[in-house]
Amino acid sequence: MDHKIIESKSAIMAIMVTVLVSIGGLVEVVPLYTVQEQVVTIEDVKPYRPLELEGRDIYIREGCYTCHSQAIRPFRDETERYGPYSKAGEYVYDRPFQFGSKRTGPDLQRVGGKYKDSWHYLHFKNPRDTSPGSIMPNYPWLYDTKLDTSHTLKKMEVLRTLGTPYDDKDMEKALRQLERDAKRIAERIERDGIEDVDPESEVIALIAYMQKLGKDIKWRKK
Repeated sequence: MDHKIIESKSAIMAIMVTVLVSIGGLVEVVPLYTVQEQVVTIEDVKPYRPLELEGRDIYIREGCYTCHSQAIRPFRDETERYGPYSKAGEYVYDRPFQFGSKRTGPDLQRVGGKYKDSWHYLHFKNPRDTSPGSIMPNYPWLYDTKLDTSHTLKKMEVLRTLGTPYDDKDMEKALRQLERDAKRIAERIERDGIEDVDPESEVIALIAYMQKLGKDIKWRKK
């Protein structure tokens, strides 16, 4: 077909462009949905528990990703400070991922288990109490606000649709598991001498999320 005919007829041109773009898009997108091997996984990395999942949403809501990254680059100065560099399989259950784009504060990819629950509890209330000179703001409302769990099951259902391996048993026990995990964190904090810790407060969920980060990667010496 003469190119002049195609270029002079806008309707024909539009149809052919649409067909070509559609073919190109399908060639790129379809394999990602049909070939499971395209998804990089790490056996030890597990999906978020319900309390951790809620804590992650609080982390996003409060904009923590604007000052903290979760991506350790493969450079010695980073691995010496933060731990092993990040692997693609660590983010397989993150929707959306929390790479971040700025480090006003330290990277948090390996913060899980680095500090006690009580340290985080004090840190979110007044960062200067645990990190002198910190410019991180206080988050007092996290202690007074009850965690809303009315959408927890729905969130898990959506994530299961997207590929997160939550099974029916996970869904059935989700809220009970969330409650147990919250009480355990509150008990550990109180054992360190802090009184009146509310296991239903949002800060407990955020602490659960902090303690999850990087903990599935067995790298920190006991």
